[in-house]
Amino acid sequence: MPAHPAPAASNTPHTLLPLSLLATGKALPSRCVSSEALDRELGRAPGYVQQKSGIHQRHYAGSSESQAELAAAALRDAMARGGIAAGSIDLLLSASGVPDQALPAMSCRILEPAGLRPGTPAFDVNASCLGFLAALQMAAGLLASGAYRRIAITACDLASRGIDWADPEASLIFGDGAAAVIVEAGDGRQGILAQRFETHPSGKQMCEVRAGGTARNPRTGVQAQDFLFAMQGRAVFKLVSGLLDGFLQRLFSGSGRGLHDVDLVVPHQASHLSMQHLQKRLGLAPQRVVDIYANHGNQVCASIPTALHEAVTSGRARRGSQLLMLGSAAGVTLGGMVLAL
Repeated sequence: MPAHPAPAASNTPHTLLPLSLLATGKALPSRCVSSEALDRELGRAPGYVQQKSGIHQRHYAGSSESQAELAAAALRDAMARGGIAAGSIDLLLSASGVPDQALPAMSCRILEPAGLRPGTPAFDVNASCLGFLAALQMAAGLLASGAYRRIAITACDLASRGIDWADPEASLIFGDGAAAVIVEAGDGRQGILAQRFETHPSGKQMCEVRAGGTARNPRTGVQAQDFLFAMQGRAVFKLVSGLLDGFLQRLFSGSGRGLHDVDLVVPHQASHLSMQHLQKRLGLAPQRVVDIYANHGNQVCASIPTALHEAVTSGRARRGSQLLMLGSAAGVTLGGMVLAL
């Protein structure tokens, strides 16, 4: 008999995967930079950065500020807001697009400043701008297995450390920041209703930081430019735009719900143009979308959880809400998750 290709495996659960969001937190670096200030620093005409980026202000870390310590500050904020004791957390997941150094994992440097007890297991998750969603998916599975009872997730990136100021498209849209959540399995009434990740490697060279690993280093050959972020913005937009409709259909397939059932969309804050396109493409009223881009910029891995934090603390996301967290990342990867609070 002729061989037939196996059907594509679904990574969307057909039943709720228990996950209770106990607390969220946020931390920003000390330096707040307006677009007007960047105009002056970059020698641009007044209004140039605002027009190109769509950002009013963003935060940049100073040279003495630590990425791991910023992530720890976000976790301390979450613990304080939720009244959660550090000793009750039995796993730490750290997500980032680019960590503070190659080895060891950044999570081990977050434990102490966050106040978590020595011996707490900790490891890193890297899925670029979708690292938080990947970590949340992983946490839900680990909680369901009974391996852990309460998990903290931090997401932090200092994009300003890798900005190529000669490329406006790949530099003006970014801001630094950190966010954190604390989750447990809960009573089974809250959790993940649908989730999906897809990686399309035809776009793997469209967003890159080429140095920092084994491919480009002092022994294999490296240039200063290899340490800076490079992006083919139009190519990424075209690829993601062509995949979005089918991706959403596959995300909701078998879940018994659709976009109309979602109370609030929490997207990756990629750029002002991508945010506008998403709202128009999906036919979303502004009040159904969490848009913090103008005052934060694209915070890479911290983008979605920071927007989630703002939704929770503002009261837009509350117990009983259904949220769609959605975005794309280097790879090129698309990711989405429907979470019932």
